[in-house]
Order: sequence, then C-alpha cells, then structure tokens
Amino acid sequence: MRYPFTDIESKWQKFWEENKTYKTDLSKTEKKLYTLVMFIYPSGAKLHIGHWFNYGPTDSWARFKKLQGYNVFEPIGYDAFGLPAENYAIKTGIHPKDSTLINIGDIREQLKKMGCMYDWDAELMTCAPEYYKWNQWIFLEMYKRGIAYRKFAPVNWCPKDQTVLANEYVVEGKCDRCGTQVVQKNLLQWFLKVTDYAEELLDGLNKLDWLDESILVQKNWIGRSEGAEVTFKVVGTDDEIKVFTTRPDTLFGVTYVVLAPEHPLVDKITTDGFKAGVDAYRESANKLTEIERTSTVKEKTGVNTGAFAINPVNSEKVPIWIADYALITYGTGCVMAVPAHDERDFEFAKKYNLPIRNVILQDGTNEYDELKSAFTEVGAMVNSEQFNGLKSDDGILKIIKYLEENNFGKGKINYRIRDWSISRQRYWGTPIPIIHCPACGEVPVDVNELPVILPYNVDFTLGSGSPLSRNAEFTNVKCPKCGSNAKRDTDTMDTFVDSSWYYLRYLDPKISSSAFNIQLAKNWTPVDMYVGGKEHLRGHLIYARFFHKFLRDIGLVNSDEPFSKLIHQGVITKDGKKMSKNLGNVVNPNDFTSKYGTDVLRMYLMFMGPYDQGGDWNDKGISGVERFVIRSYELFNQYKDIIKQSSAKDKYDITLLSEHEKKVYRKVNQTLDKFNEEIENFRFNTAIASLMELINELKILESCSKEIQSYVLQRFANMLAPIAPHLGEECWQILGNEKSIFEKTVLFEIDEEALIEDSVNIAVQVNGKLRATISVPMNSEQDTVKPFVFADEKVIKFTDDKTIVKEIFVKNKIYNIVIK
Repeated sequence: MRYPFTDIESKWQKFWEENKTYKTDLSKTEKKLYTLVMFIYPSGAKLHIGHWFNYGPTDSWARFKKLQGYNVFEPIGYDAFGLPAENYAIKTGIHPKDSTLINIGDIREQLKKMGCMYDWDAELMTCAPEYYKWNQWIFLEMYKRGIAYRKFAPVNWCPKDQTVLANEYVVEGKCDRCGTQVVQKNLLQWFLKVTDYAEELLDGLNKLDWLDESILVQKNWIGRSEGAEVTFKVVGTDDEIKVFTTRPDTLFGVTYVVLAPEHPLVDKITTDGFKAGVDAYRESANKLTEIERTSTVKEKTGVNTGAFAINPVNSEKVPIWIADYALITYGTGCVMAVPAHDERDFEFAKKYNLPIRNVILQDGTNEYDELKSAFTEVGAMVNSEQFNGLKSDDGILKIIKYLEENNFGKGKINYRIRDWSISRQRYWGTPIPIIHCPACGEVPVDVNELPVILPYNVDFTLGSGSPLSRNAEFTNVKCPKCGSNAKRDTDTMDTFVDSSWYYLRYLDPKISSSAFNIQLAKNWTPVDMYVGGKEHLRGHLIYARFFHKFLRDIGLVNSDEPFSKLIHQGVITKDGKKMSKNLGNVVNPNDFTSKYGTDVLRMYLMFMGPYDQGGDWNDKGISGVERFVIRSYELFNQYKDIIKQSSAKDKYDITLLSEHEKKVYRKVNQTLDKFNEEIENFRFNTAIASLMELINELKILESCSKEIQSYVLQRFANMLAPIAPHLGEECWQILGNEKSIFEKTVLFEIDEEALIEDSVNIAVQVNGKLRATISVPMNSEQDTVKPFVFADEKVIKFTDDKTIVKEIFVKNKIYNIVIK
C-alpha cells in the first residue's frame, strides 16, 4: 500500500492550525512544562537539513511530554537583528528589514510543514519595535543602577564590516562572517557590568541540571581566582602598578614586571631611549586579537620600557617590560613575573636573559641548582627572608597578611570574565537610548519616548562610523534636559542582548505595558528544557543568566536562573564541513520531503545517530525509515476502526492470555518502557530502533483477540506520534479515534508485570564449548532445568555414551557439562 504522505501531512497541518491544537493555556500551571529551542536567525538561505536537526527532535521531545499529560508550552521566534542581513543588504541592495521579513515568512511556512507543535500565537521577532523597545527599557534600568556604563576599551575590530566583534566571532584571528583579519582598536564603548554578578553566576551553576562539561566551560570562563593585589611603586614617580597574583608566596622571586601594551602608564614611564621600540611593538600587538595574544603555543614577545618598579617585600628594583600576553582587559593589565615558578615567565626570561630566582624549593633539589624549567608545584619557601622554610601553600596566607599589615597590598578575588561590550557600529540592531549633550553629558531617553525607532532610510553601506551617524534626521536632536542641540548615540546593541530575555517575552509577546507578563514569568520560568549549541556556553548562555539575575533583582522574576535543564544538539555537516551557503554544501530538505515526506525525514535525522553528536549527512539509510513508515501505515489499515469493535482494558492478567497474545502484550509494554526512557533522555535513535523491533514482532497480531489488537495498536500509535506526528495522528484516527491523539486524556501506563519475562534462554556447554541454547522457566533450580538440558538433541549428540564428570549450573545463565 502506498503511503500518501502529501495528503496526510496537508490534512493534519490544516487540522492543527484550524483547531489550535497546540495553543497552550498558560493559566494552567499544574504539570506545566516550558520547552524551548534556541530561536532561528532568519538569514538569506532557507532552513537546511541542519536546522531540521535542531528543531525536529526537540519538537518530538515536547510532543512526547504532551502525550504524558504535561501542559507543554513550545514557542518559536526569530533572532532577527544582526550583521548577516546587513551584509546581504550591502551586497544586493535589498533593505535588511525587507529581506528579514521575507525570510521570516518563508521559514514560518517551512516550520509548519515540518509538523512542529509551536504555539503560533506566541511567535515573536526581535527586529519589531514592540520587542526592541524593551531592550532599550532594560538598558535604561541598568544605566540607572550603574550596570550599563561607557568607557574606552580595546576591542576586536573588523575593518571590512566596520564593527566590533565579540570573541565568539573571531576565528583564528579572522572575522567569522567575512574572513577579514581582525585588529585591535581602542573605542568608546557601552558595557554591561557582568562582573558584578560573577560570583553568583559561578555559584548558580550548582543548581542547574546541565552536563558536567557544560558547567565546567562556564566555570572556566568565569574563572574565579583567589590571591592578592600587590602595589609596586614606579621608580622616580608617584605612579603605582597594582598587580593581581594567585601566588603571593612567590613574591620574593619577582625579577621583572610586565604591562599590557595598551596600559596608560606605558606612555608616561617609557624612557626616551626605549620609546621607538615600545611604539613599534605596540603597533604590532594591535594587530593581534586577545585570543592570539593569550595562546599557549604563541612565542612570547616583549620590549623593555627603560623604567623600573620597586618590589614591596624586598625593596628590590626590577625592570618594567611590555608584552602582548598581558591584557588591559584582564585584572589590572599588569603582571609580576616570577620566572622560576611560571612557565610563561620562564620562557620569556630565558629569551631575554632576565634573572631567574628560585624561591620555592622542590624536594630533593638545592636552591642554587640551575632550573631547567619552572617549578610550579608546592614546595618549601627559600630566599624569602622571614618566610624561609614555610610550605608554599601555607605561605600564601602569611604573605597576604604581611602585605595588608604593611599597606603593600591586600587579599583579593579576581575573575577571568569581563564586562560585556554591547556597542556595535552597524545599522541593523537596537539603537542605544542615550543622547549626548555638550552641556549635560549622557542623557537617557525618557521611557515614555521609547522605542527609539531604527530609521528605515539609512545609508548602510560600509564607511567611516556607524550608518546611523550618517542619518542627520536620526542623529540631531534636542537635549531632553536643557533643550540645546545634541546628538543621539549612533551605536546599536549587540544582538546577544535580544536573546538574553526573549524566553520571557514569549509568554505574552503582544503585551505593551511591560517587557513581559510578570505574573506569567513568575509562574512559567525558569524554562524547563532548553536546547541549543554548546558554542553558546561562553556567550548567550552567560548573558541570559546575567540578565535573569538582574531582572530578579529589580523584582520582575522570582527565580535565580533562566534555564533549569540544558541539552546540546550535535551538528550535521556535509563533506566534513559545517553547512554554509558560501561553501555550497547546504542540503535542502525539500529534496527529501518531496520524495519521502516530512515524517520520514524527521525520523531519519533522529535515527542517524546520537542527537548530541550529529554527524556527516548521508542519505543512504533513509529508504529503511521509509519502509518502516509504510509498514506501520499498512499495519494500522488492517485494523481499521478496531476500537469501535472492541474496547481494550488498561491492563490484562498476562497468565490468562494465549501464547501469541502474551508475546505481543509483553513486547509492546517492554517497547513502551524502552521508548519512554530513550525519548526522555534525547536518545531518539535507540527509541526509533525499539519501534522497528516492535513491528517485526507484530506479525502474529492477527492471531490475537480484538481486545489485545486494540490494546497494542493504540500504544504503538502513541509512540509513533512524537517522532512522526502526521503518521501518528493518521494511525490513531484509522483505529477509530475521532480527536487528535495530542488531545487524548488517557495516559498509557506500563504494565510492570509484563516487563518480567517468565522464561529465559540459557547456554548449554559441553567441556566449555557452546552446544545448545534452551528456554526454561525463569529462576528455575537445577533439578528443573536438567531434564530440558538432557532432552536436547544437540546435547545428546555430545554426551551420549560419555562419562559425565561434573555439572556446573548458574541460574538463568549457563549449564556446563564436563565429560571424559
């Protein structure tokens, strides 16, 4: 029988839309479940196979939970601002707004054809003024509290795209979007003070149901370090250099100090004889990204400034160098160098012939021995005056106490994470709601004047400065405070701002009186299941956690975290590379849905392999999934309206069933148990495999009673529905049901007694070699099993006329006969 997928899919998609089958009643919070996949960027290309892999399986999990009786909320939206749309506009002349809205329309239709159960009433797009108005409002709330601020800072700058890039978008020193070499540039930037929440971001990880490796990535990114801040005075000036170190026990071993090339003291302290070298070095360092500068494999370089600093613990004069491995954005932008006990400092000192003084003695060595490499472990303190003889880990606290008592420094906790630069010098993003007045300085736009609308008529071609700065109508305004001529801020916000709170807006995307429905947010967040790529752990998933904690602090949410559970999907590649329109390796789903149908493609993507691993696209196995779908459809058509002919019970006494009935009854319950476990844990491939195994066992279904046929097929349809929703609905209806399977109120419970096998196969060995496998009652004793063993023809063949020396029996496993 041909499976008419075109007619069936159209029929059920129309039914779902007309009946609002997936509209969630958010007033009902009993068994509420908020499931969310990271929203879509509506780029110029339509959805490819990789997108289907992102969205289809997560939707299957959501459908599975709905069938378990949960009130599931599964929304979808579009991360619609960003650089690709603007670059596409520069290339084609099509306005970013126009191309984005067209793409959203196309993607919406593709998602509906995919069969996802999204609540379309909750759809949102971040480029809509009614959305980005609230980006601006949240920014102003942060500004009022000192969380949003402006300062000069070195940033990753793409000369071609003419904008700042987050570290996440710099790959091997090049712009992830266009491949241009990224340079460092000192710009006046808006920042959000993520560092105010560093400790809480770290502590909050203990409350999350995330993979250990995901938590570790964030822990390392936040990078909590305990140590001391030490003050080194610059010789011949009133200037001071404050250095953070996690190893104050090594202070007596400092032989030079390093400043970041961008440090403001460099210009001030560099002596005339060293100025040319310093200037040349700073220019070369400016061409490197932070990632390149801190690479562990990059050769360390630097130059001397000619200046000196005083080590506070021994009053020793040490030279001040600049080196690109010191970053102005990390710590104080200064490093105290202890070559004997730090690998990087050791390499640097060897290269530039700087002193190496051993102050932590390794067991079995002498303090005068020449070091072949840095010793970084715990040892005995030497050459450290009154601290000699102390274990170095004990010396840390004693040195900190000494620093504090003598006003040389203090104990301090430092973090690797830095404040978030949100300024972007591009057009297609949220305007920053600040006016710059010559008299009044920074003036926030009045909240009643929000949103600051992104103007349509803008020259968004590449040029100096932000495209908004070239729009006089937008830029030139009156100061809200004094009425004099002023200028709007012409930067736009990093699009990670848009995605840092969108999960809250979904709950009531049309609300106009606040950023989101506060009561619904308190009832429905945190999100119960969040699915997205692990590449977002250092960006979006940090920023969203930061936003949520800020919104909690101003009373808008009542939870500490935005996402309780996090799952990462793998990546579907083509020819070993990430799918990209530029590479020409995008696989179009329409090529397969037109031939096999939506459900076959959805199932095949889930069946290809583990969801968290992904893999390289290969369509060789898709015909096998198609055969399974056809067989399932044919099977159900053999039992049309079966539920009208016989009503199945919720549970049967398995001992009263015939042998065939017992076999299929047990198998469907075992499959239901396996399927539930696998789907629950996003192991879709093994869940589907269990259904393929089940259908092979249902060849004997025709010999069963109508009651058992109804019992088995209803549960089979219930398992088909999450992974192949159109097929599942159709099979459910073929059985005689009138409502959608996703509207059913009966939950199919597993009969635990049916999971217990009443027989078991045991291996029979003769002199250690397998000679037969026999079926015996479960948990039988040896006296019961022995007659079955010696009645088997294969066993008789090897034991007849032989002397049996010993019989070894392991219950439910093996019967070994030793003969001579």
